[in-house]
Amino acid sequence: MRTIIVDDERLAREAFKQLLEKYEDIEIVGEYKNAKEAEAGILELNPDLLFIDIQMPGETGLDLIERMENPPRTVFVTAYDEFAIKAFELNAYDYLLKPLEDERLSDVIHRIYEEYKTPESVETSKLLKSGDKLLIKDGEKVWFISIDEIRYFESDGNYVKVFFKNFHPLILRSLNSLADRIDEQLFFRANRKYLVNLNRIVNMETWFNGSFQIEMDCGTKIDVSRRQAIKFKDQFSL
Repeated sequence: MRTIIVDDERLAREAFKQLLEKYEDIEIVGEYKNAKEAEAGILELNPDLLFIDIQMPGETGLDLIERMENPPRTVFVTAYDEFAIKAFELNAYDYLLKPLEDERLSDVIHRIYEEYKTPESVETSKLLKSGDKLLIKDGEKVWFISIDEIRYFESDGNYVKVFFKNFHPLILRSLNSLADRIDEQLFFRANRKYLVNLNRIVNMETWFNGSFQIEMDCGTKIDVSRRQAIKFKDQFSL
């Protein structure tokens, strides 16, 4: 997994890299001392995993992740526990307290490893397109449906809710990974939390700031961020 480390203290970065050395699948592709450098690195390197401090000179780690449209899977690493609620509101994968405990880090890494294995709920061998069938499993319940039946996906912490008919099961999957698997002519990333079926949109309302709101055929209204609104117009305008 391509990994970036962000911490304003060089010794902290070095110590963290030593902890990660024993995990063969972790490839550290970049390390940065502030949010500004980290953002440039994330956009250039497109990492799978980000370990980031919160309190840094200038912009905080929380500020950076909140501002980014599609941040990588993010684990906050900090000496302060009071930011945990905000971190998980931003869909953080986990929240580690300094000094780092090897057991906690190991737990996080191995949970991520499990996600990278082929899950029972989603086949990973090909790009998913209209007409393809999906096996979705949530606990003891199992559905085998066409991807066209899904109205939208909603990020929920380390999981994603799949909305179809009157059901919304949870799958252990990141929204970023789903967006990479599904044909962008079928589903569109509306914002950091929602991936919507374009064929299920029944109405759109433009807002003054360049963003807009879409209404799904079930009545749910979802805001499209300004950045994604620009992408939507570029992709679908004549």
